[in-house]
Amino acid sequence: MASSRRFLSEDELQCSICLDVFTDPVSTPCGHNFCMVCLRKYWNSSSHCQCPVCKRKFPQRPELSINTFISGLTAQFKKSVQVKSSRAPDKRTSKSKKVQCDSCSEDKLEAVKSCLDCGLSYCNSHLMPHKTAAKLKKHKLMDPVENLEDYICQKHERPLELFCKNVKNQLEKTQAEVQQMIQERLKKIQEIKHSVELNKKIREKEEADSVEIFRALVRCIERSQAELLEVMEEKQKAAERQAEELIKELEKEITELKRRDTELEQISHTEDHLHLLQIYPSLCRPPPTKNWTDVSVNTPLSVESLRRALSQLQEHLTQEMEKIPEIKLKRIQQYAVDVTLDPDTAHPFLILSDDGKQVTCGVKRQKRLDNSQRFDYGVSVLGKEGFSSGRFYYEVQVSGKTKWDLGVTRESSNRRGAITASPKNGYWTVFLRNKTEFKAGESPPVILSMKQAPQKVGVFVDYEEGLVSFYDVEVRSHIYSFTGQSFTEKLYPFFSPCLNDGGRNSAPLIITPV
Repeated sequence: MASSRRFLSEDELQCSICLDVFTDPVSTPCGHNFCMVCLRKYWNSSSHCQCPVCKRKFPQRPELSINTFISGLTAQFKKSVQVKSSRAPDKRTSKSKKVQCDSCSEDKLEAVKSCLDCGLSYCNSHLMPHKTAAKLKKHKLMDPVENLEDYICQKHERPLELFCKNVKNQLEKTQAEVQQMIQERLKKIQEIKHSVELNKKIREKEEADSVEIFRALVRCIERSQAELLEVMEEKQKAAERQAEELIKELEKEITELKRRDTELEQISHTEDHLHLLQIYPSLCRPPPTKNWTDVSVNTPLSVESLRRALSQLQEHLTQEMEKIPEIKLKRIQQYAVDVTLDPDTAHPFLILSDDGKQVTCGVKRQKRLDNSQRFDYGVSVLGKEGFSSGRFYYEVQVSGKTKWDLGVTRESSNRRGAITASPKNGYWTVFLRNKTEFKAGESPPVILSMKQAPQKVGVFVDYEEGLVSFYDVEVRSHIYSFTGQSFTEKLYPFFSPCLNDGGRNSAPLIITPV
């Protein structure tokens, strides 16, 4: 540590405004450093906010925090100056010691440069060959120092600069990692803000639905409506508060990462290679941060939660409550589309009707050309028509079957080999197994409680809202909904009649008119 203090230069620790050693140093986003008071006075006296050195303008005044790294260097420098001052003899009686030329034989003159390659210091006369000889011109010269051996690697007998290149490369790599982490956190902030906006839209839509529902009910449930809306509002506020806290935490990490980025930028340009090697271990790794990969904002109450709450009302309101899905389903059916099956995607065991409205699973392979769009393992088929915006709805008859899968899938989803149907894999489905086991294709699957097996299933998609809903058409009740999804490519209707199972599951899936 004693030798490192000698490399601290006042010029390197000098504020370009007051021209004095830093006091409470702060850094601008462009990487320049100033005294906190000096920079604030400079900005207060100007009509716009810009860097005093490079003149880069900032749309709003940056928040200033003391640069602890530079502050530590400044304190170390001031301390070393105080020690030297206390030990230095009176200038009136003694002159400071000067570095002498190593080549002068008798009366040694004062050296003007030290050569790292030669390991010697030279006066003007003896320095001349370094200015004229081609080979010597390549030598590394510096201001004369007594402790020249500290700048030369004792193992390799070469200037430290040559062996600092790997360190600087590592610092650049670390800096790139820090900058990448900053970008990832900025992106996460945008995701959180988008999630808050999406939640807000969902809440607004659910409020509109709840108003329509409650208008169909008697006066005695008005109090329940107010309570439910209050809970929904509190959930939204809680989600916004959570988002604010997450954003604050992310911004705090970004500030710390930017601080480290500034430190790395500054230290990567230092000429003090011995000091660089000494502080390298503390800077080579990014600061500890939180893993934000699975962090998200909680989703507010869904309309299904509203229905579950309403179902707990007094028994004599049951008949009125059963009309609620009917109201919504009637509104959804106006988005009905004509769906036909696509034979180019059908598994070889599937048998399609001539009009493309029915599909069943046979017991032997059909003669079909193989292609990348065809299912080769799961006995499935897609609709011909794809949808990349708006809303669409279709109905499928499932009566007489012991197992089936229905829903939608994105255009790029995998159709080869075994497929696990889940939103993560690009599938939004509900399915039946063993006649009575209904599940939604979440990860893991969600068990659905059904009073009776549906005979006809309605599938509704709202592309912009990220909503996929399933309905029992005959009893006009809701089955399940995937909410808050993000669609970026075409969606296709998805059908799987499942295996024939020795004739026990031979009934077809039938696309019926709405």
